Amino acid sequence: MTTLDIKPAGSCKYDLVALGEVMLRLEPGGGRVRSARHFNGWEGGGEYNVARGLRRCFGLKTAMCTAFADNDVGRLLEDFILQGGVDTEWVKWRAFDGVGRSVRNGLNFTERGFGIRGALGVSDRGHTAASQLGPGDFDWELIFGQAGARWFHTGGIFVALSEGTAALALEAIQAAKRHGTLVSYDLNYRPSLWRSNGGLERAQQVNRQIVRHVDVLLGNEEDFTTCLGFEVKGFHAAATKIETDAFQQMIAEVIRSFPNLKVVATTLRAVKSACRNDWGAVCWAAQRFYQAPAREDLEIMDRVGGGDSFASGLVYGFLQFNDPQKAIEYGAAHGALAMTTPGDTSMASLKEVEALVSGASARIQR
Repeated sequence: MTTLDIKPAGSCKYDLVALGEVMLRLEPGGGRVRSARHFNGWEGGGEYNVARGLRRCFGLKTAMCTAFADNDVGRLLEDFILQGGVDTEWVKWRAFDGVGRSVRNGLNFTERGFGIRGALGVSDRGHTAASQLGPGDFDWELIFGQAGARWFHTGGIFVALSEGTAALALEAIQAAKRHGTLVSYDLNYRPSLWRSNGGLERAQQVNRQIVRHVDVLLGNEEDFTTCLGFEVKGFHAAATKIETDAFQQMIAEVIRSFPNLKVVATTLRAVKSACRNDWGAVCWAAQRFYQAPAREDLEIMDRVGGGDSFASGLVYGFLQFNDPQKAIEYGAAHGALAMTTPGDTSMASLKEVEALVSGASARIQR
């Protein structure tokens, strides 16, 4: 089955290039940010998590386009990225003024949540190096034309940071398209990021402009209604059960409005508690719907980054097999496994993903 026109493996330096911000995630273990005395440090970012998952779990070659203030926090983030195997050749370094008045690195304080207490993210990312990126900061002809990439990924978190990042994302997408690179975009709506940047109206305006140029559109149940302004009778983002039929109606509306789309994919989640969700996924491709088996009462250690790991598994499924059914199953399995470990990024192995796709249980492995 051939679904997407993908450059062959080995024809490019990179399997995927991502554009976005990478922040230092500070997590108080099982405690609260407001009363913590120590934090665990991780790196994370919606677009970066996809590149890292593809490299670390699936063994593909990926690179990150981002920017850091050149101080020890920035170098720590670089070290985290290098540990994940993602190429840092295209990282932009900005001079640090010693205080952070003009440029700094982003921090994301994150609670995992437990039981009736949901996960909580408190970002501290104003005036960051990545938020000040804009058109002309990257040589896309060099990246997509000379080095080459089979796939490009960015998303709604990065475009929400500033007018410049939104314009840069569109510039990158159009350059990727000129060179035959597949483009995916994760809507990833965060109301806190748009609050001082035009609100919901601006979010919909920017996202609808960008979606007209992408091949693969990703999101969760709420993203499509909020980011793009679609409403479907019978669909409720906070539903206590997975509403596959209603969501398929909404995807059909999206496809009619954006005929350029080749794949539309989403996780399907029913939140029973912070540590117990029903979890599934569905995608539209090749003029029909494909669905991963739903996992009921999935136990969760850390749900942050689960959607990004779904995205990296889905991209792998297309790059490796170009098969929508395998892509949605690999995406759902990788996302599920990523939520069993702490941190934004996946600790799963390809063998574990393959075993879960094949129906493996949680019996001890010896």
